[in-house]
Amino acid sequence: MSDKKFYITTPIYYPSDKLHIGHTYSTVQADAVSRYKRMRGYDTFFLTGTDEHGQKIEDKAKEAGVTPKEYVDRIVDGIKDLWKLMNISNDKFIRTTDEYHEKAVQLIFQKMYDKGDIYLGSYEGLYCKPCESFWTETQAVDGKCPDCGRPVIKASEQAYFFRLSKYADKLLEYYDSHPDFFAPSMRQAEMVNNFIKPGLQDLCISRSTFKWGIPVPINPDHVIYVWLDALTNYITALGYGSEDDSLFRKFWPADVHLIGKDITRFHTIYWPAFLMSLDIPLPEKVYCHGWVLLEGGKMSKSKGNVVDPVKLAERYGVDALRYYLLREVGYGADGVFSNENLINRINSDLANDLGNLVSRTVAMADKYFGGTIPAERVKGEPDDDLIALAAKTKTDAENSLDGLCFADSLSAIWKFISRTNKYIDETTPWTLAKEESSIPRLAQVIYNLCESIRIISVLIAPFLPETSDKIRQQLGLGAIEDWEECGVFGKESTYSVQKGEIIFPRIDAEKELAELEALNGANKNDYPHKEEIEGVAKIGIEDFAKVDLRAAKVTACEPVKKAKKLLQLTLSDGTGEPRTVASGIAKWYKPEDLIGKTVVLVSNLKPAVLCGVESQGMILAATAGEDDVKVLFLEGVPEGSKIS
Repeated sequence: MSDKKFYITTPIYYPSDKLHIGHTYSTVQADAVSRYKRMRGYDTFFLTGTDEHGQKIEDKAKEAGVTPKEYVDRIVDGIKDLWKLMNISNDKFIRTTDEYHEKAVQLIFQKMYDKGDIYLGSYEGLYCKPCESFWTETQAVDGKCPDCGRPVIKASEQAYFFRLSKYADKLLEYYDSHPDFFAPSMRQAEMVNNFIKPGLQDLCISRSTFKWGIPVPINPDHVIYVWLDALTNYITALGYGSEDDSLFRKFWPADVHLIGKDITRFHTIYWPAFLMSLDIPLPEKVYCHGWVLLEGGKMSKSKGNVVDPVKLAERYGVDALRYYLLREVGYGADGVFSNENLINRINSDLANDLGNLVSRTVAMADKYFGGTIPAERVKGEPDDDLIALAAKTKTDAENSLDGLCFADSLSAIWKFISRTNKYIDETTPWTLAKEESSIPRLAQVIYNLCESIRIISVLIAPFLPETSDKIRQQLGLGAIEDWEECGVFGKESTYSVQKGEIIFPRIDAEKELAELEALNGANKNDYPHKEEIEGVAKIGIEDFAKVDLRAAKVTACEPVKKAKKLLQLTLSDGTGEPRTVASGIAKWYKPEDLIGKTVVLVSNLKPAVLCGVESQGMILAATAGEDDVKVLFLEGVPEGSKIS
């Protein structure tokens, strides 16, 4: 057994009738890093599961005419089927309705109560049933939940509270002494400035108005409220609080809690405070990734803008979907899903680059040598460059994966794939095959290509496990020995290849998009599009007052490489910190036309990632004619001035 351990978790997902790509994104990330760690010899434990208690489940079960347990049982089976389809290699699937978890949570409650960290009080506040969260008047936005935007209701009831306020200073001290606890690090400032410094309120951890939950051990009229129940799964799954806690002693503290940024507060404030109360070490890192967005907004079943990963995987293949999710979204940033981007990635990266490299190489080995490369070979000048890049790619890929930079790791691998394709053009095997004297050199070229592809098969295995296996079958190879196999160029003495199916067939993009457009009309929940609304809605002055317009000076501007229509503007808005905005005005303005000008900035617009650029706002422009756009410039207005 390895003396190196690695414990990674995803959030436990709330049972929903349909999981969307956002859920799949978290789990695929955790799966990729888990596979990578196993390949490097780590004794790895990968946990996922479901959070099954709460008033919302109780209400839905009642509507369906079944018990809450029957209701969640049906949905959980579907979640497990999805993870199986997506080739998720989790070591355990926990359900908060598991008997061992419920017993351990009651034990945890009792320990905190005995320590004086839990007390009985009464709660009056605003409650969001879908999010199962209480909010103060100042936290609610126009009487709605600040997280999901749904209406909240006033609630008052007796409840048990956890003394969260007691741990505010300890949390700040821990953050300062453990700078790697947050990833990306910018999330720390959000938690400190928005929640801790304004004053932590004690946390409501029980409810008495519904019954579907774990009973409070000292008062069975109450059930333990969601976060104390849900978050503790990370230790109860390892046997904490049970007769056999060997896994807990072996794997805790967790190396990574991999979560969506919307639940950062619960994992970096509530959860550490719970652990401090229990005198348990805190996890090494909480990685808060961004969202996969659709049509500029977060995917949500209640909003009807869900993209079904099952249908996408069935249509394009599991590995194609895994690749898109891991490659398209940058470290900690949001990404925007579109069918067009998915198809382009499949055609460009998977079919043209990787698939074509494998099929060309195997075909040439079969054509020139009957499938088996001869032992007599002659090295040439381009070989050293290819071999050097192979070694560098291994280092770059693993450094990025160790830092949870999935897109960067894949980018490094694809640079090597592109270089290997270029090697074919440099060496022109078809020319070498014409001269008998060049056959040994041809053998070396085909061998180098096979070795490069073998190394690629190892590098992509954490991300695209099925594709890796298919490639190795065509190379006549068995299972991967370990990660270090990709660091040895020349490991195989020769190759006997076997022609196989095309790994990633090209997609007729125009035809495919037309078919998907037809699906839009058939099922808007799966492939949504914006509805056109005639006229302009009337708004009140209170709505307009929410828009923060500021004067901002353009200090730098450049084209966005991945988009012909976008310019990347750097703005000075009076805050002292530069602000980046991506604007689709490249058709009408050159960068030099904008530098030094003062524009109108919508400063409180939610950030969005556009072609790899995080746009932190929007500048105002006017449509002048059918095909002309004019940016609104200001003169004599100091930067940072509020426009009203």
